[in-house]
Amino acid sequence: MGAFDFLFRRPKVAKEVNTYFQMLDGYSPIFTSYDGGVYEMELTRSCIHTFASHCSKLLPQVQGADLRGLKHLLDGKPNIFMTSAQFVYKVATIYDAKNTCFIAPVLDNTDRLIGYYPVNPAQTEIIEVKGEPFLRYRFNSGQWAAIELSRCGVVSKYLYNNDVVGENNQALMPTLQLLNTQNQGITEGIKNSASFRFMATVNNFTKGKDLAKERKNWVEENLGADAGGLALFPNNYTNVQQIQSQAKVVDAEQMNLIQTRVLNYFGSNEDILQNKAVGDSWSAYYEGKVEPFALQLSQAMTSMTYSEQERKRGNAIVWSANRLQYATNAEKLQVSSQMFDRGVLSLNGVMDIWNLPHVEDGDKRYIRREYVEITQLDEVAKLQNELKAAQSQLAAAAKPEEPEPEDPEEPEKEDDSDDTVEQDQSEE
Repeated sequence: MGAFDFLFRRPKVAKEVNTYFQMLDGYSPIFTSYDGGVYEMELTRSCIHTFASHCSKLLPQVQGADLRGLKHLLDGKPNIFMTSAQFVYKVATIYDAKNTCFIAPVLDNTDRLIGYYPVNPAQTEIIEVKGEPFLRYRFNSGQWAAIELSRCGVVSKYLYNNDVVGENNQALMPTLQLLNTQNQGITEGIKNSASFRFMATVNNFTKGKDLAKERKNWVEENLGADAGGLALFPNNYTNVQQIQSQAKVVDAEQMNLIQTRVLNYFGSNEDILQNKAVGDSWSAYYEGKVEPFALQLSQAMTSMTYSEQERKRGNAIVWSANRLQYATNAEKLQVSSQMFDRGVLSLNGVMDIWNLPHVEDGDKRYIRREYVEITQLDEVAKLQNELKAAQSQLAAAAKPEEPEPEDPEEPEKEDDSDDTVEQDQSEE
């Protein structure tokens, strides 16, 4: 059993095909992969790789009752060939390079979902089998596979003429041709500037054939590998001059214009490609490029995994990333300190921001005591006043009693009545 037989065990439905499924847009539902070399150019591959690398850091979350063990499946290996990060990387690569990626379910012999696989077929068509649309795709090996369209996940962009598959990259082809011509011009310019060329007047030749033969002989003898680096001219060569070759390449402004057109098409910039984006720059790239893809991937995998009733009960698969991990250290510190003491983040939540391991009892939340709900301000103020009054009473009760001060003793007055009597008698 090969990889194809292991991944696509569904029975063949070719004999039951009635006709092509009629699309609302009127287009024939046959989609051929365009091999225009988008992934073969250096700059375009860098844009696609950078986007896929950032997407590979998305983490899966299974909401609702996980009775099928999908969390373990998505965290580990969605299929036998890929880890979770590799799976998202390939989906993002196909999505960005071909504008459409089909995610096929991996089923066991009992038709039970046991994995996911991003298919990259050479041709895809939507057929009708017993009134139900099927997605049938052919690989480069010539093998065919088919699955109900409702059981597949489709992630696409540039939806215009078709309801399922996005437009091709024909709009980018002129820019890619300019980019290719620019690279060829640089190569030819370097070759020309590194070559030696001469011009001279040669006498005594009347036939062009003899002149061409003489030129060939002179080049082999003077510019060959064994020439020794010295050019010798016979006497019949006059007005000998060396042709000065200068490399003619596209100027820097035009080169930047061509590169900017490619970066605009893929929604990227130099800071993203060179891993210099942090803070607001990274947040802008995430919200404009990564987050829309994560939203589509979440909805596509939710729809192909759960029935309508299961989705109504809140079951979903969500791919998301902790954007705070890519902020600057100053921003991380500010968010950690402000959100932790307000009870928004737990200790483990702060550890996730700094890419540190979780700690014991780290899921507890703490809050500063001076924060209170607005509707309880009056009650809190009343309680605070009562607390202050009780504290005052306790302080007064705990204070030791001071003894009452004693009255000072008055000095005894001398009895001078006798002196007064004696004085009166003497006067008499």
